[in-house]
Amino acid sequence: MSSALQRFKRQAFARPGVKAAYEALDEEFAFLDQVLNARAKSGLTQAQVAKRVGTTQSAIARLESAAPKHSPSIATLQRYAKALGYRLEVRLVKQRRPTRRTAGRAARALRAG
Repeated sequence: MSSALQRFKRQAFARPGVKAAYEALDEEFAFLDQVLNARAKSGLTQAQVAKRVGTTQSAIARLESAAPKHSPSIATLQRYAKALGYRLEVRLVKQRRPTRRTAGRAARALRAG
């Protein structure tokens, strides 16, 4: 990571709520990365996926975006996955509460950049 980006993150995370908002989006962006990588590996265009799913290219573009107003159903995600030759897996994973020790380490890592 460049030093300019590190400085920017330090400054941004110093603002109230920014770090929490950033971390809240982490899982969503990780999922979108999986979605986009799966389509890239399948070699299909959005239009081709749309035809297989039975929808429009613009609907697939919305599904693949980070648009906050769009929240596809599990059934839609299953059809999308199947069109790419994948299956959708939804899991609940117990969250680990940060201990004082790990919270302190994370804070020091942020300050160090």
